[in-house]
Amino acid sequence: MEYDKNIVWHHSQISRSHRESLNGHRSVILWFTGLSGAGKSTIAHSVEAQLYQQGCRTFVLDGDNIRHGLSKDLGFEDADRKENIRRIAEVARLMLDAGNITLTAFISPFRLERELARSTVADGDFIEIYCNCDLTVCEQRDVKGLYRRARLGEIAHFTGISSPYEPPETPEIVIDTDQMSIEECSTHIINNLHKMGILPPNSPI
Repeated sequence: MEYDKNIVWHHSQISRSHRESLNGHRSVILWFTGLSGAGKSTIAHSVEAQLYQQGCRTFVLDGDNIRHGLSKDLGFEDADRKENIRRIAEVARLMLDAGNITLTAFISPFRLERELARSTVADGDFIEIYCNCDLTVCEQRDVKGLYRRARLGEIAHFTGISSPYEPPETPEIVIDTDQMSIEECSTHIINNLHKMGILPPNSPI
């Protein structure tokens, strides 16, 4: 569009590296993906609580919360799911520049959309965390009753039932949430962040 030529990116006097230095840790995007009921939001908030105790700057972008505001105009068809992930990726990228550890908890079922989200930032800034959980276990949990409604045909385009989920092929971190406790999953993630150099090495859990 013609007006795009008049849009210029303004660089802040305070850079990401300045903010990271002040915070005492690297900023990064922790992208939790998995089926509904796999524990993404619960574990993301548990990890955030542990990071907070270590004095880290954090924020969780949760799928349901985003649908209440930023993406309230979107449905759940493939095109809308893609746009939802694009919006989240852009918000997470801004938070990365702000020096935060940003935790995103979204089903994000398609590999292509997750790779597009990864491509918005530099190598090492996007940590994909696969919450691996058997579909039967997710259905047994079914806190919101969504699987039951999907099985009855009341919800269209429901991931795992009437819409596919494409598991990550090479995620940075895998947690088997149907075999590990919330605490075990969170500790495993935190320990990996230390190993990756995102958190300082002198305060492991």
